[in-house]
Amino acid sequence: MRLDGGIAEAIGRTPLIRLKRLERLYAGESFEVHGKLEWMNPGGSAKDRPALYMLREAIGRGDVSEGSVIVESSSGNLGISLAQLCAYLGLRFICVADPRTTQRHLQIIRSFGGEIELVTKPDARTGEYLPARIRRVQELVREIPGAYWTNQYGNPDNALAHAETTMREIAEQLGKVDYLFCGVSSCGTIRGCRDYVRQRGWATKIIAIDAEGSALFGGSEGRRRFPGLGAAQVPELHDASLADFVVRVSDADCVRGCRALMRQEAILAGASSGGVIAAIGRISREIPAGAICVAILPDRGERYMDTVYDDDWVRTALGLEPESKPDPDQTPQAYVSAESEGDSG
Repeated sequence: MRLDGGIAEAIGRTPLIRLKRLERLYAGESFEVHGKLEWMNPGGSAKDRPALYMLREAIGRGDVSEGSVIVESSSGNLGISLAQLCAYLGLRFICVADPRTTQRHLQIIRSFGGEIELVTKPDARTGEYLPARIRRVQELVREIPGAYWTNQYGNPDNALAHAETTMREIAEQLGKVDYLFCGVSSCGTIRGCRDYVRQRGWATKIIAIDAEGSALFGGSEGRRRFPGLGAAQVPELHDASLADFVVRVSDADCVRGCRALMRQEAILAGASSGGVIAAIGRISREIPAGAICVAILPDRGERYMDTVYDDDWVRTALGLEPESKPDPDQTPQAYVSAESEGDSG
């Protein structure tokens, strides 16, 4: 079994474009912002990269073969990526999801032939779904002959995918960058990019965008409406040294960021991309003139038509006027040193 050719060849080499209109909005063009359009991967998100690497390496080690059943816990995007690649390989795929996963994500997974195992009851101790999802994955692996858990939360190939492709592609186009803005959840993307940067001795400031209500970087658990940012428990790939600074964003920030990206750049991106854009606005006063900034924009917006881009939902669920703009005066509360958070990993 080999995972190459076909749809696998389309993964990576996503566009990196200058976001000049956002620069004018947030900084009057005093620094550059480049967006890495990860939603242009064939599966629609940055998760295509680790899905490819985790499966390819598992096949190379002999952990996955023609009779294997791939199992993963996912809030949506990795589930889509794995479902697509498993369809290409002819492998059975089971995605363990929860009610926060959007119906659009679930529909796409099923369209690729993936099976959905929906966990409807959160963990009794934490009140969160992620621990319950992981327990269900472990049960399935024990119950199903030939089952293999890709384990995005602890698999080093998740991070390696981004060190060898995402950050390498950025470096090939821009060289050294001054600021990298990266959303965090499983921590694969930020860990891989951090490893690439640190191995080369660059002084790049790495900004982690985390959700309010996330347990990462010493945060406290709370309600989060959107998948893709934050985590209910700290994954194995996390450690406090992954980021120089952490910016925490709310659901409302994600909506504002998405709407700003759409209005200014005609880019229809997902909720976590909106959080990244909102974070740039938050700390724009702290970024020195002439700095080169890169924002990793993880997924596409069509999957959020019932939430982020639905004016009625935004008003009802968030109490927010859809066209409201990010508030730069929130900077002191949002921009914190990762070191001050302590090591929660």
